[in-house]
Amino acid sequence: MTLRKNGPWTIKSQQLVFQNPWIAIEDHAVIHPDGSDGEYGVVRFKNLAIGVLPVDAEGCVWLVGQHRYPHDRYSWELPEGGGALTAPAITSAKRELEEETGLIANQWREFSAFDISNSVTDERAVCFLAWELAPGAADRDASEALTLKRVKFDALLEMVMSGEITDSLTIIMTLKAHVLALRGEAPDPISRHLIAGRTPAEG
Repeated sequence: MTLRKNGPWTIKSQQLVFQNPWIAIEDHAVIHPDGSDGEYGVVRFKNLAIGVLPVDAEGCVWLVGQHRYPHDRYSWELPEGGGALTAPAITSAKRELEEETGLIANQWREFSAFDISNSVTDERAVCFLAWELAPGAADRDASEALTLKRVKFDALLEMVMSGEITDSLTIIMTLKAHVLALRGEAPDPISRHLIAGRTPAEG
């Protein structure tokens, strides 16, 4: 038996128990940090999670509504999807924005990257601000039944703060964009919109 270290854990063996085009599930026999034997399940994602916060000239953002199968409920979200691990994240972001909303953006800035659920998965997310929007061509997947909604950024912020929006990428993008604007670190053309009707002095 070949042992392999993973931080304070020791991996005695691992086996692939399921996979499809999007995920692979591994079962690991491990030795816990305290020396006891145990088991650890890991979900490996085959794509990078991509999120886009598109802001138009009037300070509105575009939300995508769809039914989310695992939770069996409807969800309002900023445009998001998956990108190949081997492709530049910005390439996937441009594709997702146009496919889901029918919009293209002339200006882009990566502004957030994070682990989505790091206790059991290795899924990573990369998110972008997009502005100077123009019409493109929507091209949705056959599995997607989407509804679009255009709202002011302050309305989006309220949907996040009230709990109406529960999608993690949307929550993180909204709050980080707002804080960046309050700190004077958001792109100048859209910064005032991301403050959501408030100035930093108003608190």
